[in-house]
Amino acid sequence: MSTPPSATPPSPASPPVGPAVDATPRPLPARIAHRGASVTLEPLGIRHAEELWEAVQGADNSWAYMGYGPFTDAAAFRKFLGGFCTTHDPIAWAVRPHISGRAQGWLTLMEIQPAHAAIELGNIWFSPRMQRSRAATEAMFLLMRHAMDDLGYRRLVWKCNALNAPSRRAADRLGFAFEGEHRAHLVIKGRRRDTAWFSILEDEWPARRDAIAAWLDEANFDHRGTARSSLRASG
Repeated sequence: MSTPPSATPPSPASPPVGPAVDATPRPLPARIAHRGASVTLEPLGIRHAEELWEAVQGADNSWAYMGYGPFTDAAAFRKFLGGFCTTHDPIAWAVRPHISGRAQGWLTLMEIQPAHAAIELGNIWFSPRMQRSRAATEAMFLLMRHAMDDLGYRRLVWKCNALNAPSRRAADRLGFAFEGEHRAHLVIKGRRRDTAWFSILEDEWPARRDAIAAWLDEANFDHRGTARSSLRASG
């Protein structure tokens, strides 16, 4: 009796891989101004030093979780600003609320990865008088919208010291999803920093964008400039 030919062994199952995406590298942000209803973002420059030095007065506690500051005098601040405003990553904007007409803070786009369509909103410093204001929210929104809508990034990141409760609340309010913590991630000013990570992905962005835009709408504010509703851009 002849021996039957051996059966062809089944081919191994293909390993799981992620979904295909548009792998076109995204554009780099440009140093251009962004104007909103209550605030204008201007490419940060040494010309902002005097106004920003005024803004940092009496705000020593605001530097607790920053990698720089507080500054001993105007010369030290000007030296810091001179270097900070010329970097390409992070790329920084001065924040000028229309109600005061003076620069009262800055924020950046950073950790820019065009090939991976990932970008971070970070290095945010607002003067105490500007914190938790309509202008502060709109300043962040202008760069979020620029990164996701204008430049087409797929992943928008927010990260902060895990102990920084106000920053964590801001991320939640803007609709960033908590991803977890990197333990002993950095050493900042001689201290261990655990870093909390948050993100918004491209499919989540439209709902987040619409919720923030609705909150910023003029109809949401009374004659005193107080918001009628709270913001939680959960989508």
